[in-house]
Amino acid sequence: MVQKRRVGAESSETRARIVDAAEQVIRDEGYAAASSRRVALRAQLPPSLVHYYFPTTDDLLLAVFRRGAAQSDVMIEQALGSDDPVRALWRFFADASRTALAMEFVALANHRKTIQAEIARHSDAMRARQADLLERLLGDRLAAYGLTAAGLGLLLAGVGRTLVMEGGLGVSAGHDEARASVEAWLDRLLS
Repeated sequence: MVQKRRVGAESSETRARIVDAAEQVIRDEGYAAASSRRVALRAQLPPSLVHYYFPTTDDLLLAVFRRGAAQSDVMIEQALGSDDPVRALWRFFADASRTALAMEFVALANHRKTIQAEIARHSDAMRARQADLLERLLGDRLAAYGLTAAGLGLLLAGVGRTLVMEGGLGVSAGHDEARASVEAWLDRLLS
């Protein structure tokens, strides 16, 4: 009989410190640099504590992703609950403040199936919530544009994320025009 290994409490300040350090390593040096040694060094803790709280690297990476996803969820819920939820959602998707970490996790998902599955699960759940709200807000107006609520959510996310990712690479050609087109399109849709 194999005993399950003891893992540190999720509410621990030390655990939070490790997750903070891992996020900073990923932001500054990329996901590939997020080894237990590097994270421990950044957190100023012994590597054994990283392993105590996170038995595998995937456990640590999932914790970083889940915390970031929870923060994004709060931001999206605030956007959806605002006086102008569609434009607020668009502004969220076109906000560059979370670009570096998001790009690292997309790259990481290509190599770590557990991360890929978690990103897909979270994205599907959030897109469903967005679609429900957009359907309630816009219903019949969407059909006039040949859209569904889920399609509109994906279009806003896709254009916004492309602007953010390309901006992070220093690419700007067509960005102002794309932003203006989305804004004009939203003006027509929401009027």
